Amino acid sequence: MSLPLTGQFPAYRPRRLRQSAALRRLVAETSLSRHQLVLPLFVRPGRRQRRAIGAMPGVFQLSVDELLVETERAVSAGVPAVLLFGIPEKKDAKASGAHARTGIVQQAVRALKKEFPELLVITDVCLCEYMSHGHCGVVHHEPGRATIANDPTLKLLAQTAVSHAEAGADLVAPSDMMDGRVRAIRAALDAKGFSDTPIMSYAAKYSSAFYGPFREAAESAPKFGDRRSYQMDAANAEEALREVALDLAEGADIVMVKPALAYLDIIHRVKTTFGYPTAAYSVSAEYSMIKAAAAKGWIDERAVTLESLLAMRRAGADILITYAAVDVAKWLKSEE
Repeated sequence: MSLPLTGQFPAYRPRRLRQSAALRRLVAETSLSRHQLVLPLFVRPGRRQRRAIGAMPGVFQLSVDELLVETERAVSAGVPAVLLFGIPEKKDAKASGAHARTGIVQQAVRALKKEFPELLVITDVCLCEYMSHGHCGVVHHEPGRATIANDPTLKLLAQTAVSHAEAGADLVAPSDMMDGRVRAIRAALDAKGFSDTPIMSYAAKYSSAFYGPFREAAESAPKFGDRRSYQMDAANAEEALREVALDLAEGADIVMVKPALAYLDIIHRVKTTFGYPTAAYSVSAEYSMIKAAAAKGWIDERAVTLESLLAMRRAGADILITYAAVDVAKWLKSEE
């Protein structure tokens, strides 16, 4: 990239614009705002359930009543949106709890929209939490091996997305990485009268070691194998652009890159190539590593968290999904 001609030292001194906090803010090229934040939340059956996630300090599995309490904290801090993940009471090989009208996410959406009508409620559309085998799709068994069947999975994903919209979800977010799932979900939503419900697609979702703590939080670890046959390989960048292009062609309104911090180049290429609203998911290990190092006194939690999110914004992210959303909103408010 060629830069425009600038002055030379001593006539031009870049340090002149760094002399005070007010001046630095005045010329800042990138900004963080609470309006960009999305808080992921985990909801489970029961009452008065607040189960701590050992690997993620400050994050809990919450029953619906406790979810309302946690959401009140978020809303009071200024967080405008939540992303729901469900942990069902029972799992099976058909992910029945994912699309049941009385499913845990469906219950949570109804409760949230009743209590906080202005809150943007986003639902994760996937099957791994509801499948007894922990994979994101229907398993096809062959002699000596089991594979994830792409096309039979699409119907279940579409049913799940429709059930979320019927419950009142403002936006659905398919995270399974099955080929063609955005088209299937868009068609199903439109057929049921939800043509105004947007889709935020996990378009470039990598098979990543950074998801480790999430497995505990969502109780979604695969019972066999791994997810490398359907999630992306960390070595591939051009493939990410093809994945995003496909999802946009199928009807995605927002595209997501996950994880975020180790994939800033992907965020940048997606945003500059397509120009669509782009979300960055700061995943569980990113959060946990900062928490662990801060607990040891090795880093400043606030400074490192804000710098990390600013890097995602600088790369091109419009939306920041982070487990630290409540703290970040408070920190940003204190700086206003």
